[in-house]
This record gives sequence, structure tokens and C-alpha cells, in this order.
Amino acid sequence: MIEGASLICAPGTMTALIGPSGAGKTTLLHLLGLLLRPTGGRVLVDGKDTTGWGARQRRLFWKNHAAFILQDYGVIEEESVAFNVTMTSSLFGSRVRGDQERMKAALAATGLSGREREPAARLSGGEKRRLGIARALYKDAQVIFADEPTASLDDVNSKRVIELLVSLARQGRAVVVATHDDGVVRASDAQYSLVRT
Repeated sequence: MIEGASLICAPGTMTALIGPSGAGKTTLLHLLGLLLRPTGGRVLVDGKDTTGWGARQRRLFWKNHAAFILQDYGVIEEESVAFNVTMTSSLFGSRVRGDQERMKAALAATGLSGREREPAARLSGGEKRRLGIARALYKDAQVIFADEPTASLDDVNSKRVIELLVSLARQGRAVVVATHDDGVVRASDAQYSLVRT
């Protein structure tokens, strides 16, 4: 349960949700991303109260405005890297649809150029995290929600993911990160600390 949380995640900034394990960082991230409904209080998106939104309005928010970089990667292992970026294929799955140039640009920005035809299962953990970021870039989401995006990554990949998240914020997006990583915290514009009760 989270009590008394009050924060603003503004466009052009990266906000880090910090605190010990079990303090509610992921829960708060899911509340802000409208994956969970608050039992009290309100979550405002562009000044609009979302607490009364039904399933259709929430789906439209996810489709048109938000991208999630999940702790378990959110990758469809048996599908290609390209499909995991665009999430669209032809009727019989023989060809990945969507904007090919934008897809290639998203892969290039995340260091995955030339990997579009590979099954996502072949990617390392760090590459799967970057694939999640490539999907957010391709989608051009206004709000990025990232849950422990540098967990289990080596220093090189961790730095690369942090730089990508900061870059998304500098492009005018609101980036919200639940994290234990001091590097993410130092790179963020704002921190919101939770305590375990």
C-alpha cells in the first residue's frame, strides 16, 4: 500500500522512483502508468483525472501515449527483433509491417542495427532491455515507464541504457524509472523516495 504519494512527472524530465525493496516502487510505477487503479487519490494525465477511466480509455492511453520497459523485458521470444519493435506483421506473419525506416532508426539508436531478422530469444539480457527501449523509440511514446531497466546489466550496458533514457527525456518525453541503481538516480532530474512501512 502506498500512502501520501504526490509527484509530478513532467515532459522533458526523468524521474527516479527510489527506495528499498518492498517499498512500492513498481506499484507506484504501475499506478502512474494506469496498469493499476488507485484505491484512493487520483492520477492525472495532462490535468485529466484518470481514476474513472474505463478499459477502453486506458487502452487508448497505452496505445497512443505510453511505452513500458518491463523488468522481465516484455519480449516475445519466438518473434523477430523487428516484430518486437513494431508489434505488427502481415496477416500470415510472413512479413513485419510498420515503418521500416523508423524501425531501423530505433534499432540503430539502441545498438541493435542489422539484428531485425533474428529471433528475440537469441538476444542477451542487455540486448533485450535495449529492444524494449527501441520499441519505445519506434512508438514515439510521450511517457516512458521503466521498471529496473539496468537490473543485472554490466557497467557498459547499464551506462548505455541510462544514456538512452536520458536522451528520451531530453527529446521532450516524460521518463519515469523505478530503480535501485545509483547511476540512474544521478542521471535523473527528480527523485521520489518511498519508504517501506
